Amino acid sequence: MPSILLSSATSVPSLSPLILLFLTSGTALACSSANALNMLYEPDSDARMSRTRNRPLVRGLVSRRGALVFAILAGTLGCGSLYYGVNPTVAALGFTNIVLYAGIYTPLKRLSVLNTWAGALVGAIPPLMGWTAAAGQCASSYRSVDGTIADPGWQELLFPQDGSSIGGWLLAALLFAWQFPHFNALSHTIRDEYKAAGLRMLAWVAPRANARIALRYSLFMFPICFGLSYYEITDWGFIATSGVVNTWMLVEAWRFWRRTGGQGSARGLFWASVWHLPIILVLAMAQKKGLWDRIWRGLVGDRGGEDHDEEEDDGRNKDAWATVHGQSAEMVNTI
Repeated sequence: MPSILLSSATSVPSLSPLILLFLTSGTALACSSANALNMLYEPDSDARMSRTRNRPLVRGLVSRRGALVFAILAGTLGCGSLYYGVNPTVAALGFTNIVLYAGIYTPLKRLSVLNTWAGALVGAIPPLMGWTAAAGQCASSYRSVDGTIADPGWQELLFPQDGSSIGGWLLAALLFAWQFPHFNALSHTIRDEYKAAGLRMLAWVAPRANARIALRYSLFMFPICFGLSYYEITDWGFIATSGVVNTWMLVEAWRFWRRTGGQGSARGLFWASVWHLPIILVLAMAQKKGLWDRIWRGLVGDRGGEDHDEEEDDGRNKDAWATVHGQSAEMVNTI
């Protein structure tokens, strides 16, 4: 495998291919379970909306019993894959998302406009799962002097004393904030359908607030992207490149707010948000801290500098791991 594709290509946590396979498949199964439970809960409202009336339960393609069995199996297999193939903390986050989506967000749609914030939490958890999976892999690559493999707990993965989880929380914040300009614009275009279906969305309950909140969270993209560079998840150039994309969505959000969704502003913001997220994430990957330095060294054959950086990275990881556990510095790398 080329050295630039290895998980050690930068100092920022990365995943091995096998763990990535368990993570993606387990997450997909957990999402499938949550979606199936969601459809079981609201087939009547789904039948009243153009974007959901073709779902399998509405059309009678799947029985309610069959959907329930699928939801249980998918949730069990998904969380099991995350537990045994990644780590227990990631599995707990996946199970939490199923509960949030099917048990809180879905019934809350008929009760309060706060359902949008609950749904945003659901969208924010998957990137945190990915970061935690990578952090768990890094932590489990060390053995103590007695040869046992240390199994990090959720506190050490989500709230480590050295603050190394900040990247995961920033990515979660990015996904949380992004969902408001995206969904608020989407829901505005079908606000009458939401109202007819009895689902309380800001788009028809409080249209001005709906537009204002979309604008507010579009603004939050700037400090979040700055934080990714400040905490050395990406290089400093990411502030400039992400700023261009963030400005585009902000301009569309401002038009959406000024026109309260009219004159095509809702559609403009929706499509800006559709393109915004993948572009930002691709830029973050392409400008990952230290990535291009390692690529350059690999091309010119600067093995001395690369080995020196790897020794420094290993030293920082070992010191952090020993500090978290209150152990001495007698930890050795198994790889």
